[in-house]
Formats: sequence, C-alpha cells, structure tokens
Amino acid sequence: MIYGQLALVIAALFAGAAFYVNAAEQPARLNLADPALLEEWQPSYKRGFAMQAPLAIIGFLLGLLAWWQTGNGCWLAGALVLVANWPYTLLVMMPTNRALMATNPAKAGPSSRELVAKWGGLHAVRTALGLAATLMFLWASLG
Repeated sequence: MIYGQLALVIAALFAGAAFYVNAAEQPARLNLADPALLEEWQPSYKRGFAMQAPLAIIGFLLGLLAWWQTGNGCWLAGALVLVANWPYTLLVMMPTNRALMATNPAKAGPSSRELVAKWGGLHAVRTALGLAATLMFLWASLG
C-alpha cells in the first residue's frame, strides 16, 4: 500500500504548488507593471513546469502501481486525473505559454498582461485537477 500513500503525497504536493500559484503568486504578479509582470512570469513558469511536470508523472505511476496492487479503481481514476495535466497543458495552455515566452519583457503591454491573466485562469484548471486527484487518492486510501 506504500505506492498509494506516496501517490497521495505527490498529488497533494502538486495540488499545493498549483494552488499557491493561483492564490498567491498570480495575484501578486498582476500588481506589477507590464514589463516587470512578464519578467517575473517567464522564469517562474520555467521553474514551475520543471517542478510540476515530474510530479504529475510520478504521481500517475504511483497511482497505477497502487491500482495494480489493490484493484481499487479510485487509484486508477486519481492517476488518470493527475496525468491529465500533461495533455491539458500541451494542448490547451501551450499556445498561451509560447506567446508569453516569445514576448520581450521590454515590449510588454496590455496584450501581454491580458495573456498572463488568461494564463491564470487556464492554470486554475491544473489546480482543480491536482485537488481532484488528491481527493481520489485520499478516498482510495480510506477504502
């Protein structure tokens, strides 16, 4: 059952980090001037991606192992919800991410601010997926 507990911890880490971005970091960056906002977003995005992408994969694999070990479908459901962050990010968020990464902060303006604000809404879905996976893993661990 260790795989399940580890999957729960990883999903909670993912969800906590995603929630922090939406609840603290994103509102704070939106108070910055346009160039500073983009200067902050670009390295923050790179670091966040480097942290959250592996968490989604590791949590997915651990959830699969817990499902394989126990046969409890909640482990599989949580694993699939957690790894859904990958296709969501690549298919839905990536156009916005690329546009923001391609913008020179010195040329930032209302359009880049609008994209960062849009990005925050898109990122909230990642937070919801992380929280949902965490709750599914928690439910599975109680059953």
